[in-house]
Amino acid sequence: MGLYLEHADAGKTLPTKVQAVFHFEIAPKKGAPAAGAWTIDLKSAQGKIANGKVGTADATFTMTDDDFLAVCMGKLNPQIAFMQGKMKIKGNMEAAMKFTPNLFPAPSK
Repeated sequence: MGLYLEHADAGKTLPTKVQAVFHFEIAPKKGAPAAGAWTIDLKSAQGKIANGKVGTADATFTMTDDDFLAVCMGKLNPQIAFMQGKMKIKGNMEAAMKFTPNLFPAPSK
């Protein structure tokens, strides 16, 4: 995603569309503590990815590694993941609704 933002038009267009900062807390399995956290900043001019929680998030997503991968690959709809309890959201729900699979680059074959 970082390279996608740096070297594609997405880095210029996504921040103007989304205008949100997302934190992701990813756990190895459901109920386990988060093994890592990342920030996707789609508020700044070019958009940025960072390890850890950087700054203040508009929305924080907590999910397992497998579920996060499924969402990023377009195999699991974020709204369905939320309704099934596979993803927890804290913060601004309007900003959270902007987190959709089309934010991510298409999977390579």
